Amino acid sequence: MLNYIWLAMVVLAVVLGGINGRIEEVTKAAIDAAGGAVTIAIGLIGVMALWLGVVKVAEDSGLMKLLSRAIAPVLKWLFPDVPPGHPAMGSMTMNIAANLLGLSNAATPLGLKAMQDLESLNKAPGVATNAMCTFLTINTGSVQLIPATMIGVMAAAGSKAPTEIIGTTLAAGVAALAVGVAVARLLQNLPLFAVRRQEPEARPGPPASEKPGEGA
Repeated sequence: MLNYIWLAMVVLAVVLGGINGRIEEVTKAAIDAAGGAVTIAIGLIGVMALWLGVVKVAEDSGLMKLLSRAIAPVLKWLFPDVPPGHPAMGSMTMNIAANLLGLSNAATPLGLKAMQDLESLNKAPGVATNAMCTFLTINTGSVQLIPATMIGVMAAAGSKAPTEIIGTTLAAGVAALAVGVAVARLLQNLPLFAVRRQEPEARPGPPASEKPGEGA
């Protein structure tokens, strides 16, 4: 779907640029944007290498496990349908811990693994469970104690104070998380969103006058 959206935006820009006689400006803007993206990407290499190193130290020192243990009681309350010892609980814990540190790239594979583990508990395959919806809401809210990726982007773009966004990012994430989880918990209790399980169709049996195994 995103590919179609991007294609529509490109086509619309070219068409409008041609209609207004500014196609050269559209071309120049596209080339400048591509060059800027490369510059930012190269600048991110050093910043991301630094943060990945910090996270590796956090893992080896046990900080990630400590953070995971700290949020485990909250997850038990948020996901009552998931058994405490199930692999899904561990995957979700590590994913949320990585997101708290602002490492969205490292959290992505853990999030995918968590969804696979949650699917193993799904009694209606193909339909999102309450746990899946809640977990997706938490990832969308994305509370970050240290928005490392965004800080790296701002630093690479030449910001003089890239760390000033920490407070506002944390406040916005907490607010989004609180609203999202509240709405998810509210909607999951409504009959409108309940999973409707289809009863298996009854197969026609032998006539009442006949016994199984007896033919005409």
